[in-house]
Amino acid sequence: MLVYGDHAERADARSRLLALRSRMEDGPWSHDELTSLFVELAGITQGVADADFTEAGLDRLRPAEQQLLEQLTGVAAVLLQSWDAGRAGATKLPPLAIGDDLPGQVEIRLPEGYAFYALRPEAYALAARQLKLNGEPRVIGLRSIGTGLACMTAAALNAAPPVTLRPVNDPFGRQPCIDDELAINLLVGNPHLVIVDEGPGLSGSSFGGVADWLDERGVPTERIAFLPGHSNPLGPQASARHRERWSGAQRPVVRLDEPSTTEIETIVGPLSAPLLDLSSGRWRPLWCASENDWPAIDPTWERRKFLAQTTAGKWLVKWAGLGAIGERKLALARQLTPWISQVAGLTGGWLISHWHDDAVPTRPSMGELTAYLELRASITAAGPGATLDTLATMVRRNVPAFSNWAPDLRTLDPRPVCTDNRMAAQEWLRLPSGQLLKADALDHHQSHDLVGCQDIAWDVAGAITELDLGRDEAEQLRAALEVPPDLLAFTLIAYRAFRIGAHRMSAASLDHWPDEQRRHVLAGDRLEAQLTAVNAVENTGHVY
Repeated sequence: MLVYGDHAERADARSRLLALRSRMEDGPWSHDELTSLFVELAGITQGVADADFTEAGLDRLRPAEQQLLEQLTGVAAVLLQSWDAGRAGATKLPPLAIGDDLPGQVEIRLPEGYAFYALRPEAYALAARQLKLNGEPRVIGLRSIGTGLACMTAAALNAAPPVTLRPVNDPFGRQPCIDDELAINLLVGNPHLVIVDEGPGLSGSSFGGVADWLDERGVPTERIAFLPGHSNPLGPQASARHRERWSGAQRPVVRLDEPSTTEIETIVGPLSAPLLDLSSGRWRPLWCASENDWPAIDPTWERRKFLAQTTAGKWLVKWAGLGAIGERKLALARQLTPWISQVAGLTGGWLISHWHDDAVPTRPSMGELTAYLELRASITAAGPGATLDTLATMVRRNVPAFSNWAPDLRTLDPRPVCTDNRMAAQEWLRLPSGQLLKADALDHHQSHDLVGCQDIAWDVAGAITELDLGRDEAEQLRAALEVPPDLLAFTLIAYRAFRIGAHRMSAASLDHWPDEQRRHVLAGDRLEAQLTAVNAVENTGHVY
């Protein structure tokens, strides 16, 4: 199935560094502001390293990256000091030098852990302090997000700035490509190598490939440690060699994936009860008491979320992302007023919004649906989304009946906007006043999937599919949003194929949760039946 995707932005390295240097000169900074600076500098550093990797075809010692890594480690040290002092912030940062040997345009990858999985860099510092080292620590960060995490690790261990690598080749058989000078730098002396990244995923091959490289050059197993993002075993695609090493290695994990009560209280006032975890579908009993009506969920795709209660009301505390990632969600929330719940603020990557106990599931009227999508269509895209070619490839991969599908894309002219990307029936709520609220409206246009921001046709297709709109309603919505018929015909197929892939992938991974697995199987079957029931390949004008 083709579902996941990476998001990146192109940027001029020097311009971004100049803007960042200006921000770093204007203290004092709160802990959140320090975090934002750290995440920004880590992204630029990753982009510079990857630009050189693309040019050279391997990882090597690069003066531009080495300078940035040294400075990023200095910022990490200040951020860690702030954390240790109770998120006290800072009044001084090391000056940001900008070298002359920077590349021009760089590609800055979206750091998935910071964006989606409530990962904080300080967690790696706390984990690093648990290591029992048998030599001088030498830290290796695996790009992308491992760039900043490795600098935080180095700061915690009082180590030299890290080296970063990008293992390549088959996703289940990643290997590093390292030049001789960098290899000597890594192996000189008798260091204890600490490999840092988020994950591991299905195979853990990025961690394992680097460890294989060290092992093949005589580094003893007891001098190789890992700092991963979770404490689970390696995934089902891992090799036996990697599993054996992983099970016996030092790999401490510290989780900081719950919001700070103190910071929540600075925004909404004193809490009158402990936080209630609503993650992994625990929100569903509050939405509907009958399990038969619960929608399918997959914990992998859900943001961490909690219910906070004060004497004045209840608040949803949901992970929005660190730094600019969360700040963009806050700005979008304000643009979407009054279609979403009132937002109180953003703290530590958590967005706090009003929780309505009296909201009930509903179906939007055609007028409400049109007005909401007209607003979405007016908001500038947050970043690039999948191209039509990519979406067509996804359809062929996800739906066997469409394996030979070859639509003519030349006449289609999509115009990406900040789409909702999740028009699910359970996400429409009605207040006693009659006001309609759209839940979960801030995340899916830049989620950990390939779709990204699309033409508003994507949301029209989503509404037709998820709300079971009839032909007349579908045509009314299409005309109101001025979506060309041929673009909607293509998008209806692509939307359904993407959701089929997501449901099939979730079902395959949830065999330990049979009730949830069954919901995903049924949802995928329903969507596949919609595509099979109409001869959409030959007659795309009748895919409603």
